[in-house]
Amino acid sequence: MNAEQEHDDYKSKSQVKREMQEIKKIGEKLVNLGTGLKQVPIDDELAAAIELARKINKKKDGYRRQLLFIGKLLRARDIDPIEEALKQLEMHHQQNTAKFHQLEVLRDKLLGGGDTEIQETLEAYPFLERQKLRQLLRTAQKQQSQNKPPSAARELFQYLKAEIGKE
Repeated sequence: MNAEQEHDDYKSKSQVKREMQEIKKIGEKLVNLGTGLKQVPIDDELAAAIELARKINKKKDGYRRQLLFIGKLLRARDIDPIEEALKQLEMHHQQNTAKFHQLEVLRDKLLGGGDTEIQETLEAYPFLERQKLRQLLRTAQKQQSQNKPPSAARELFQYLKAEIGKE
């Protein structure tokens, strides 16, 4: 029985290397995270190592060594809560990106559809102002026909983002 347990706990050298590479990738994600790092449960020692890695020029060998050091620190810790926090941040980012694309599609439909699209948009989002939408839409179409920069289309997008984002 003891020999079977020992055999179950055995990891090949390749498996150990793969696990260390995965931990190193988590360390790289932490270094590149930015302000979202505050939402990840890490201790002071690991936070200091991550901050130092950010200060080091990425083209230098010291950066690579610092990432290895962060990987070593992560191996000594339970990384499940850190991985969970990274997944939550990534999911939040994906949701924001999807909302952004949805707003772009709505703006493009408005620019291409005219009054019927305004009516459909107001039925979907009754809190939007019809007059403001029409004004922005007319200005955007006028700019488009005169080959001017699409500042009104950008303003329309910002209006949609501000109003629909409150939802």
